Amino acid sequence: MDGVTGYHWLVLMIAAGGWLFDCMGQRIFVLAREPAMRELLGPGIADAVVKNWGARATFILMVGWATGGILFGMMSDRMGRVKTMIATLLAYTIFSGLTGLARTPMEFLAYRFLGGLGIGGMFGAATTLVAESMPRNVRSLALGIMQALSAFGNIAGSLLSTQIQPGKADFFHGYAGWRFIFFAGAAPVILAVPIALLLREPDPWLEAKRKARESGDSSKHVGSIFDLFRDPRWRRHTLVGIGLGLAGMAGLWGIGFFSPELISTALKGEPQKVVDAVRGYGTAFQDAGAFLGMMSFTFVATYVGRRIAFFGAYILCLGATIFVFNNLRSGSDAYWMLPMMGFAQLSVFGGYSIYFPELFPTRLRGTGVGFCYNTVRYLAAFFPMMLAELNTILLQHSVNEPFRKAATCLSFIFVLGMVTLIWAPETKGKPLPED
Repeated sequence: MDGVTGYHWLVLMIAAGGWLFDCMGQRIFVLAREPAMRELLGPGIADAVVKNWGARATFILMVGWATGGILFGMMSDRMGRVKTMIATLLAYTIFSGLTGLARTPMEFLAYRFLGGLGIGGMFGAATTLVAESMPRNVRSLALGIMQALSAFGNIAGSLLSTQIQPGKADFFHGYAGWRFIFFAGAAPVILAVPIALLLREPDPWLEAKRKARESGDSSKHVGSIFDLFRDPRWRRHTLVGIGLGLAGMAGLWGIGFFSPELISTALKGEPQKVVDAVRGYGTAFQDAGAFLGMMSFTFVATYVGRRIAFFGAYILCLGATIFVFNNLRSGSDAYWMLPMMGFAQLSVFGGYSIYFPELFPTRLRGTGVGFCYNTVRYLAAFFPMMLAELNTILLQHSVNEPFRKAATCLSFIFVLGMVTLIWAPETKGKPLPED
């Protein structure tokens, strides 16, 4: 590729690694929340109560994620992309390890909130670093590859759960498997060393920082959330990003990432060892589908256009989610249906990594990406709660298969993404914007 040096590849690989291990931690949480809550709540707790506490844990994680995304996004613009990556990495790894020490449900929630701060900050710092470091002719491809590689983090978490089974009550010396899999989530802390020693701040950020320092224009602040809404152009782009982000984020975290609970529902009555195995391998296949979905989105967005790629992806999200939640009945079903849903739902996340950095000027890029990608989590965080509450309501009204019906109802959030595209600018082939 013209103009691509060894350092460019280094930036891409290390940034992808930071985001990959972030996603591994997310997958560990998704697989471990149900057995963790079942143990921490005590014996004899009803399944509906466990699901409600799992939804609360997801809500708390997403609130921390949103908060961290905004705060670290501003830090990224003001203090640098590299420093922010180190801070977020330390946060999500250290608090993953501490989660394994939780003694009560409230402790579990507290550690998940604090870990969520780091999880939310990594995406914005990593994507802006790659966007500003790579040559323009390969920028969208590099960003798409970075996001697609994150699927291997999810896969790693899923496969890890087949060896460290979260539901095993006595995994090692009387301690449950879910504790040890959270300990394993702390291991990527060592990535902080190459980030600190090998990466440098991108030239566009250094130049924007210099101009802001030398300019007396108060309307050109670096890392200002207010500036995202003061200028009509950036305000429109911010609202577009929020609409696109909410549709995908709510659909994935409010529905798609409850695939382990869907498997538990389909395999009710099977031995826990069998359920854990299907959940581990099934979600790994879901993540393999996600990798293919994000790569497919990258190629369509790069060679056809961003808007048409998003539109096709949201249609697939709606159809695949409804189909899978109403038809997955066995372990063998999980192995071919979940990849289909993963392909659809995660494809749009490949779009976020490409599109969001293209919506904002350098002085606001980290803030804008972090705001669009993470603010929506405040809203999306209610979707797991809505899924659990709707499941309870349908159960109380003796509706057949309430969990599946609840997921079907919430799936129509993907329509929001299609509607938002009416106002979305096409950025294919254009340079990163500036004021």
